[in-house]
Amino acid sequence: MFYSPANLWEIAIKSALRRSDFRVDVAAIHSALPESGFRELPIRAGHVVALVELPNVHRDPFDRILVCQALTEPLVLITNDDTLARYLVSVRLV
Repeated sequence: MFYSPANLWEIAIKSALRRSDFRVDVAAIHSALPESGFRELPIRAGHVVALVELPNVHRDPFDRILVCQALTEPLVLITNDDTLARYLVSVRLV
């Protein structure tokens, strides 16, 4: 199982906004991921290049890079955003 730095990046941004509905310790999540069996999947140049060909189904830049990572590796993308299932990528909705 893998996680993307884009996941932590988005969490860090939302956490920095100090939203009352989003209180998360990013460092704790980062520490817990390897302990839970997840390995980091770095964002590589090939993932970024794939963005050029990605249809404009979804505007969120974090979700778009996750889709590109899933397409180029190939991996199953686990998400609760059913819009991402419209890409030609394996998606598991949770």
